[in-house]
Amino acid sequence: MAISSSYVLFLKSPCSPPSLTTPLSHNQSWFQSRMIRRTKPISTVLSVIKAQTNVRKEDIVIVGAGIAGLATALSLHRLGLRSLVLEQAGSLRTGGTSLTLFKNGWRVLDAIGVGNDLRRQFLEIQGMVVKSEDGTEMRSFKFKDEDESQEVRAVERRILLETLANQLPQDAVQFSSKLANIERSENGEILLELVNGTRLCAKVVIGCDGIRSSIAKWMGFSEPRYVGHCAFRGLGFYPEGQPYEPKVNYIYGRGLRAGYVPVSPTKVYWFICFNRPSPGPKISDPSVLKKQAKELVRNWPSELLSIIDLSPDDTIIRTPLVDRWLWPAISPSASDGKVVLVGDAWHPMTPNLGQGACCALEDAVVLARKLANAIKSEPASVESALRSYGSERWPRIFPLTIRANIVGSALQWENPVVCSVRNNVIIPKIVRLGPLLEHTNFECEPL
Repeated sequence: MAISSSYVLFLKSPCSPPSLTTPLSHNQSWFQSRMIRRTKPISTVLSVIKAQTNVRKEDIVIVGAGIAGLATALSLHRLGLRSLVLEQAGSLRTGGTSLTLFKNGWRVLDAIGVGNDLRRQFLEIQGMVVKSEDGTEMRSFKFKDEDESQEVRAVERRILLETLANQLPQDAVQFSSKLANIERSENGEILLELVNGTRLCAKVVIGCDGIRSSIAKWMGFSEPRYVGHCAFRGLGFYPEGQPYEPKVNYIYGRGLRAGYVPVSPTKVYWFICFNRPSPGPKISDPSVLKKQAKELVRNWPSELLSIIDLSPDDTIIRTPLVDRWLWPAISPSASDGKVVLVGDAWHPMTPNLGQGACCALEDAVVLARKLANAIKSEPASVESALRSYGSERWPRIFPLTIRANIVGSALQWENPVVCSVRNNVIIPKIVRLGPLLEHTNFECEPL
């Protein structure tokens, strides 16, 4: 089929068709007028019209409706900027268990206006207790003794996502929208093609699509690296009320550790972290997962086994732990032109410091401020704003990723002599919680 020269121009710059120079009738497009004057066949006219209307323009597109994506969208919304969030699932991915948020995470949630809504639903954790596998207490801490401003709560992932989403405009999240392809046009704008054939043209694309991010892969990032251990997680349910004090309870063994923490008056989050040379096959049968989890800790304190027994099947998961170290001058930057990464898509880290979600929330507000200032003052400076975001966040993210990895590796020691020194000397006599919480210091003004 013959293609007109005007259509070739449009293909070169799919987001910005040439400006109109001839008045058109109410139902006549620029392409129609050019085609009709050139007397091309009607089939050619229809194909060009279809190509033009098939590309939908958006200013800001966020890929992924997880914590990072929804927090970024809400931060932009608070600053007066509309964004479209693309989520590949048919609804919010509300599976999973809970996550621990320290004061830096709560400061961000306050800044975007949802902190108090969440506080009312979750218990404030007062401190932590560290035990050996036989139940002997090795050390205990109170968070306020170490840092008066500290705030720690375990939050259900489902409720956090729903709370963020409910603050967005009704049409802000588009579900069943899996990304199939991403391209850059000659004018620097980004063309996104979805699996269902939808094509979007965006001035800015923000990748929030998690540890297996297709946006990060397109930008040249390596796959996240498996760190040598996996984790079972679950959420125990006590309809008549759970019996535990609001403390984080850690239990350390050899190459194996576990923990549990009350989330709400009726729910208790638990985890078991175990060494494994490879991630192994994916198992989705919850009864198998529960059996495997209990087998690992069958001789450990009975309350842990009880919490596992009381966990609904749909809350139990097993995941390999991964991270990505963002080496200076080696790793790609957080942004590439008008494409930028947020949260796990950029810096997946192990959960040993409880900072994965907190850092994603920090990313969201920092990026939103810089992007909003650039768009409102000088749109041409958007790329500079994205680079500034990466430069500001990297010195915080890279050390935290390394620290989380080192802490996790130390806690997964298998050597009996090393574990004995850890349990009898390092934890009881040397470890101080205060320095370990310094990374939770983060200032965040309301948006």
